[in-house]
Amino acid sequence: MKYPTTPDGRYFVVKGQLWRCSNPALGVEQRQEWVNALMKARQAVKFAKRTEDVGALKSARASVNEAKIALGERGPVWWSDGAADFNRHKAVNTPYREWFESLQA
Repeated sequence: MKYPTTPDGRYFVVKGQLWRCSNPALGVEQRQEWVNALMKARQAVKFAKRTEDVGALKSARASVNEAKIALGERGPVWWSDGAADFNRHKAVNTPYREWFESLQA
């Protein structure tokens, strides 16, 4: 498994770091609209960097952030059980440590 997902489905792991998954409660069409917006915004970031357009870069990054919040990958957590958010934490420094270490065995 290239990017393993935590047993609760909240995170996937890249190079030992947890990244929040998209909100599974989003409808298929709604999720796809935001994924499309995210890809478009990322292309705008790339273009703004290449052309060294500071204003466009700021706007494009804001669009990336908006899409990620809408997808549930940033901003308030999408789960409701009161569990803490470990987005961008090393897996070994979280309650997912045992699970993550079991993948390495």
